[in-house]
Amino acid sequence: MIPIVSIVGRSGSGKTTLIEKMIGLLREKGYRVATIKHNIHGFDIDHEGKDSWRHRRAGACVTVLASPGTVAVMEDTGKDLSIGEIRDRYIHNADIILSEGFKGNPYPKVEVLRGPTGYELISSSDDNLIAVASDVPVDAGVERFDIDDAAAIVDLIEELFLS
Repeated sequence: MIPIVSIVGRSGSGKTTLIEKMIGLLREKGYRVATIKHNIHGFDIDHEGKDSWRHRRAGACVTVLASPGTVAVMEDTGKDLSIGEIRDRYIHNADIILSEGFKGNPYPKVEVLRGPTGYELISSSDDNLIAVASDVPVDAGVERFDIDDAAAIVDLIEELFLS
């Protein structure tokens, strides 16, 4: 089963920036990285008038857009899928999954905490928090890394989940 590590934190804390750095570092080490980004507000890659939009409007429950080298799947799920359900349904060719935006989930978490966004953590070691990446001192009962030290966080993830 592909391991999942969630990068969580408040809006504007730097989660996406950290994930970008982590992806590059993990790839340099030879790992295949998948990501899952959750958006509570929803999204749509279909645009009115396009063929795929027309297929969905006609009633297709799954539409696959395919081109040389890229595939996108749009599926009516009827509910907000969990990270595990998304992994099991769609991700098959990766060594690790980094997720962003799923604050309340059972998977190991690295919380990003930036001083200006507030000093309170949204996770605890009881929530499977394994580390904090922060630009301010914080006592969370887990290892704290500098917010810019993606390499040390990747080393921890490699040690815990990829070795």
